[in-house]
Amino acid sequence: MSAILAASIAGAAGFLALVGVAICLIVLFLRRRRRASDSSESSSSGPAPPELQGARCMSLEELSSATRNFSNVNLIGHGMFGEVYKGLLHDGTIVAIKKRHSPPSQEFIQEVNYLSSIHHRNLVNLLGYCQENGMQMLVYEYVPNGSVSTHLHGNSHAPGVMLEFKQRLSIAHGTAKGLSHLHSLTPPAVHMNFKTANVLVDEDFIPKVADAGIRGLLDRLGGASLSSRTSTDAFLDPRMRESINFSIQSDIYSFGVFLVELLSSRRAVSDQSIIRWVQNFKESSDISAIADNRMAGGYTSEGMKELLRLTSWCVNPTSEHRPSMSLVEAEINRIRQQEMRLTTIMTDRTPTVTLGSQLFTTSG
Repeated sequence: MSAILAASIAGAAGFLALVGVAICLIVLFLRRRRRASDSSESSSSGPAPPELQGARCMSLEELSSATRNFSNVNLIGHGMFGEVYKGLLHDGTIVAIKKRHSPPSQEFIQEVNYLSSIHHRNLVNLLGYCQENGMQMLVYEYVPNGSVSTHLHGNSHAPGVMLEFKQRLSIAHGTAKGLSHLHSLTPPAVHMNFKTANVLVDEDFIPKVADAGIRGLLDRLGGASLSSRTSTDAFLDPRMRESINFSIQSDIYSFGVFLVELLSSRRAVSDQSIIRWVQNFKESSDISAIADNRMAGGYTSEGMKELLRLTSWCVNPTSEHRPSMSLVEAEINRIRQQEMRLTTIMTDRTPTVTLGSQLFTTSG
């Protein structure tokens, strides 16, 4: 009986050994498959060429064709980066192409890829770039309705636009959201060149902040200097005239000057007294001294005073005393919502709805 038991135990042990060997072989096989799979995924999802990470690398031939060989007919402006051309790509996309003479640089590609990764409804999107024949180019989405500066002040080609107070609040709110998004990034992105000329509006007058990060890009490439923003630049934080340490607070000062121009339709560069007036704003101040008379009183006194208080806070000479951009955005939205409630016209108990195209009329 003991011999039979011993034989049974030996047989069972042999069977278990075989099972153990089989399990080990299966585990080894699965591990090898997993490693092969991981290796395949790693090779397919590893660092992509710069043009596949965000901004598309475009050829000089493509951009030359899009602008009719950079014809003066397509030249629509000049900026800190260089000449700006309107272009039509082969796929039908209308773009704005900024061009400057500069040797190729890998750092330029890295900067472009970073800037192209920043997306927001109230920021102008960077779509692509080109580095050929001693030139560097940036390709942006085209925003068709010009800058806030043009609509406030007009120019030789286009008259100004009559903007009601509520439309100005809407522009201010969208612009604040764009800047607030930049400041919320890690690390925060500082605009460094914010002004009414760098806020564009689309067909529905939705604002988009342009040129975000361009100053920083040029600084890192050695293509910009403080002289590009002089002491006569009213949008420049006065403390920046002694230092080149741009910061979130210097952006907020610039946004305050933006609000000054938006409310007054006066050029801060040629009339810096209006900035001092806002800095010294008191409850007893006569708001008609600053408000654009084309608004014809189409606002509540409380709404205008609240926005002026916020503007005064933004242009506080002491940078540490200025509000954050997120707080500014929230306050403008609150004032805007309040103004809409107080000035809504009710007809037969039904709110009057005005089409976007009817909100703006040109003025001479």
